[in-house]
Amino acid sequence: MKIVYLDNAATTKMSDKVINEMTKSFSENYGNPSSVHALGQRAKSAVEKARHIVSQNLEVETTEIVFTSGGAEGNNLAIRGFLKANEDKGKHIVTSKIEHSTILKDFEQLEKEGYEVSYIGTDENGVVNIEELKQELREDTAIVSIMFVNNETGVIQPIKEIGEILAEKNIFFHTDAVQAMGKIKILPKDLKIGALTGTAHKFYGPKGTGFVFVDKKYSIEKEIWGGSQERNRRAGTENVHGILGLGVALEEVYENLKEIEEKEEKLQNYLETKLKSEIGKLGKKIKINGEKANRIKTTTNVYIEGTDVQMLLVALDLRGICVSGGSACMSGSLESSHVLKAMGLTDEELKGSFRISIGKDTTIEEIDYFVENLVEIV
Repeated sequence: MKIVYLDNAATTKMSDKVINEMTKSFSENYGNPSSVHALGQRAKSAVEKARHIVSQNLEVETTEIVFTSGGAEGNNLAIRGFLKANEDKGKHIVTSKIEHSTILKDFEQLEKEGYEVSYIGTDENGVVNIEELKQELREDTAIVSIMFVNNETGVIQPIKEIGEILAEKNIFFHTDAVQAMGKIKILPKDLKIGALTGTAHKFYGPKGTGFVFVDKKYSIEKEIWGGSQERNRRAGTENVHGILGLGVALEEVYENLKEIEEKEEKLQNYLETKLKSEIGKLGKKIKINGEKANRIKTTTNVYIEGTDVQMLLVALDLRGICVSGGSACMSGSLESSHVLKAMGLTDEELKGSFRISIGKDTTIEEIDYFVENLVEIV
């Protein structure tokens, strides 16, 4: 069966270069990076090379990068680690209603632990309400966590403006940049970001490996106790091969970012124009959710009148087409998207909306195959 993969926001396929470099590493870098002998130091060198690549692309210091197991751990480390190390900052914390579950579930738990949480809404295009954010800030606000790019709609949030507002009030700013890394050039210090989370499998690297940038002017408490790895901020023997793969993937993407962006923009425009045209011929209403907002060029969230997304996804899958209803981490849930709810979509629109996410290897032919089959199913 022909496979058309249009679910790159859930995860990307590892690039050939990453696979080759990691395969080589499995047989060569088998030492423990904490060991002082030559094999251990060879493994440590691989880790530090990846750290240099990440820090170079973010234009930060190598000491400000902590490797983790991925986005979930990274978000928990940045948020909980800061709160534990800075208990005097206050018990009020702020996030938005459209965050990834790793943020929302953590904040819900923090509420149970005595923190007061403010959840900021969005406009109809899924952009966080800046005025509401300003109104919610208080003297005892310890941290604000707002995602860089929404994982369901691809909408880019006003991170620069938020960073400037929080810097004036000396409030710690964390951003979940999992969907932004490898798609946008990000300079956290210019944006006044205190901590930023990324994960390799969203930019053609391996699953199970991520990182957190933490500005050196802030202290964080470790979440995993044990050894003194990662400058005593994250215990546990480093995932040498995964970290190496992360570095290779990030370097490869950013070296070719302009070319990738141009290709993906053309593909997204082609996809959305064709969707509107072909579905329109059926007499069905179609809407791109968040269309009027600034979006990354890889993610399209679309509503088609009279469709049931659960049935639609199965029908597409039977034809070898991979798309999703929203966040991959919530795929087992029968609840409607909290992101689209926050944007004010009706029950009918919630029922008939799904996500198409292209990648650097997506082709026009694959888009044509997808739209052709989608039209038949609808």
